[in-house]
Amino acid sequence: MIERIIEIAEEAARLHVRHAQLVIEREGCEPITTPLEELAALVLAHPRALLTSAVLCGLAEAGGTVVICDGKHLPSALFLPVQSHFVQTERMARQAMMPAPLRKRLWQQVVRAKLRAQSRLLMELRGQDGGLAAMAPRVRSGDPSNVEARGARIYWPMLFADSGFRRDRDAPNQNRHLNYGYAVLRALVARAICAAGLHPSLGVCHYNRYNAFCLADDLLEPLRPLVDRAVVEWLAAHDPAAPLDAQTRAWLIQPSLAHYAVGSEVRSLFNVLAQVASSLASVIMGEAEDFDLPVLNSIDETAGRMPVECAAAGGEDIA
Repeated sequence: MIERIIEIAEEAARLHVRHAQLVIEREGCEPITTPLEELAALVLAHPRALLTSAVLCGLAEAGGTVVICDGKHLPSALFLPVQSHFVQTERMARQAMMPAPLRKRLWQQVVRAKLRAQSRLLMELRGQDGGLAAMAPRVRSGDPSNVEARGARIYWPMLFADSGFRRDRDAPNQNRHLNYGYAVLRALVARAICAAGLHPSLGVCHYNRYNAFCLADDLLEPLRPLVDRAVVEWLAAHDPAAPLDAQTRAWLIQPSLAHYAVGSEVRSLFNVLAQVASSLASVIMGEAEDFDLPVLNSIDETAGRMPVECAAAGGEDIA
């Protein structure tokens, strides 16, 4: 099955459903259609993008997500299906009752995977990792010594070759690029969590009464270097203060559409995320001890990159 991400950003559009197809209509253009079952995410960034309730229901039934962006093209809301697995009630109940030792052990695995992924990316881009690989085995259950934060203080300055760089969501520099890429990836992680019968708000470590996607943020951590790599590559030839135009956003979405080498196999990220979420569900249900968090820094170029489609740009591939 083809997985697509469609962004409505440059022109006003009206979206509706006909015969299980998403129909996108724009003034003066032929309608664009795509099967709902092939749509992983719909990104709405134009203030005059109109859609019917049937679009939302159809996407939810097909397991798709909707990301809504603000005037700066930065994601501000996320729509997810609530019924995606036949035993989700049982799994959510077990998820809500996870004992603290299990949550701490799972967080240990997440942090170790994140440090390994960051180490691999730094080695690829900078030829050294600042000791991150050596830090990973020292992460204890629950990460009480906050190795994750210590790793971040090494990682970010090395990643951007800037000793003064700090991860700041509101900064008018490459932090905006990171925000956008992370938000799209977060939507796909949350989608996989729901498909596995888990609830995205019941986290392992992240917890915030105002955050409905704590578990998605947990599982996102080892995957962030996928976006980090794309941002570094983009900034090699572009100004970090430049607007997040269609071409920039298309590039930042590409890690979510790429194929990756996992062991001896080549998989789409959608497939990898489904496996990660299913593996976590098995641990929560007591069917396994550890869950699978593969390191995916290196994009498998032989598999090619799938297109990002922009309906507001005439339906043509923009990356």
